[in-house]
Amino acid sequence: MRTQDLNLLMIFDAIMTEGAITRAADRLAMTQPAVSNALSRMRSAWGDELFVKDGRGIQPTSFAKNMWSQIQAPLSQLEDAVNPTQFTPATAKRTFRIAATDTFVDMVWGPLRQIIESEAPGINIYAVPNPSLESDKILKDAEAELAISKYFHPEHVIRSEHILDPRYVVVMRPDHPLAKRRLALQEFVEAEHLLVSVTGDVTGPTDQALMNIGMTRRVAMSVNNFYNVPSLLKNSNLICVAPSIVLEKEIFSGDLAVFETPVEIAPTPISLLWHKRQEHDLGLQWLRRHVVRIVHQRVAEHEAMVAQCCRKGYCAETVKHFKEQHQLDCMETRKSNMKVVPVSMSVAK
Repeated sequence: MRTQDLNLLMIFDAIMTEGAITRAADRLAMTQPAVSNALSRMRSAWGDELFVKDGRGIQPTSFAKNMWSQIQAPLSQLEDAVNPTQFTPATAKRTFRIAATDTFVDMVWGPLRQIIESEAPGINIYAVPNPSLESDKILKDAEAELAISKYFHPEHVIRSEHILDPRYVVVMRPDHPLAKRRLALQEFVEAEHLLVSVTGDVTGPTDQALMNIGMTRRVAMSVNNFYNVPSLLKNSNLICVAPSIVLEKEIFSGDLAVFETPVEIAPTPISLLWHKRQEHDLGLQWLRRHVVRIVHQRVAEHEAMVAQCCRKGYCAETVKHFKEQHQLDCMETRKSNMKVVPVSMSVAK
């Protein structure tokens, strides 16, 4: 392969990875006109437009996507062979994009910025919107280097590290009729519930947990984000089951009363995700270590504070009673369905 061809492939890979000519130029330490000129040579040499304008950005053509899928691994191996990856935080000039919700931006960005200012002043961190069901797609399309998300469909090309099991609690206004010393299961079920549902589905982990013991609740209102939850709860008789860390400001300030859930609700694990093509990227490894440490430290502090202000709600004996009764009811229903009902038959003579 000619040196010129290899250079074009490297620039093409940078444009695909960064999704913009300007960011590709920064990544390669080149000027934007130089990258644009290289792109013109690629189009002439490979006989395809490669990228088309899409608003303020660019989108790769089908030819470009197919080509990139074939050259990524060989380019990575070649680069590692002739130029072993090095990363020195103090002198590195890189941009990392992390797909994360507002909760994790609030949790991670402040401490991470302090680290960058003291250890790696040339590092940029950009937040990318993170639809929880599309985290793997964001990484595969190189729209971000990391994602903090639930991981529903593990794939061999996505790497992950578990960082958090959100703790569900019940929150309500401090002067709510149910804001007593303990929240009983029956009171919880009979209350009017606020549900946070990003997808619009009006059932969640709480409903599954109640179903397991033969109970249901009324979801009286739903919203598609946690931003509106505090104001709705403070001005109504609604109660809400939510991860405590999402509403910790309101909980710790006393704006919302917090209780254990009267029924055990299985947490949905949160992971740090990245693509396998960057498994050996020392810069990304450096960033991952800091993100994981920040989250773990923040979660430990949060759990200690929640333990001090969380009122009782869970009663093992009550849950056991309802679960046993539900199992008996199910057995009776099955027995009834198995009974043979006699059918009279008349025989024609």
